Amino acid sequence: MIADSLCVTSWRARPASFVGLMTLYESNYVRLRGLAGDLRGLAGRHVSSVASDCDLHLDAIEHSPYTTVFRLTYLFDDEPGQVADPDLEVRVYHDARLAEAARCGRWMRHPGLAAIRSRVSASLGDRWLRNMLLNKWLDYCVGRGHSFAAVPAPAGGNAHEPA
Repeated sequence: MIADSLCVTSWRARPASFVGLMTLYESNYVRLRGLAGDLRGLAGRHVSSVASDCDLHLDAIEHSPYTTVFRLTYLFDDEPGQVADPDLEVRVYHDARLAEAARCGRWMRHPGLAAIRSRVSASLGDRWLRNMLLNKWLDYCVGRGHSFAAVPAPAGGNAHEPA
C-alpha cells in the first residue's frame, strides 16, 4: 500500500481550504485502496467482520467508466430497527485517484463537529468535515483489521494505478 504521507500538499494549503480539501481527497483514496483495493469491479453488498470491531458494511451503488459510488457504514440494532452510523456515501474518481465523502447521514449529532462547522464556510466546511470524518474512519477501520476482498483491476486498466 502507498502511504498517504506521499500526497503532495501545496504550501498554499490550509485546513478547510480548497487545496487542503483536494489533498484530503487524495489521502482518502489511498486509505480506501488499503481497505478495499480496486473498487471498479465491486458489485452488491460486502461485510468486513473482525473480532475487535463492529461489522463494516460496503454497498456498491453506482458504477461508471471513471467513478464508483458506494455506501460505507456500521449498522447498529436500535428500537425501531437498524441504524446506520456513520452513514457515508463515497464517490471514487478513478482517473484522478480521489475519493470524496459526498454525503453523510446524521453527522451533526456530535457537539464537537457542530462547533467546528460553525467556524467555516457552509459549502467548503461541510465537505471538509465529511471528508475528515471519512479519512479518520478509514484509518481506524484498517487499524482494527477491516478489509474487503481486493477486486482485480479491469482489463485495460490504468498502468500507473498503484496496486
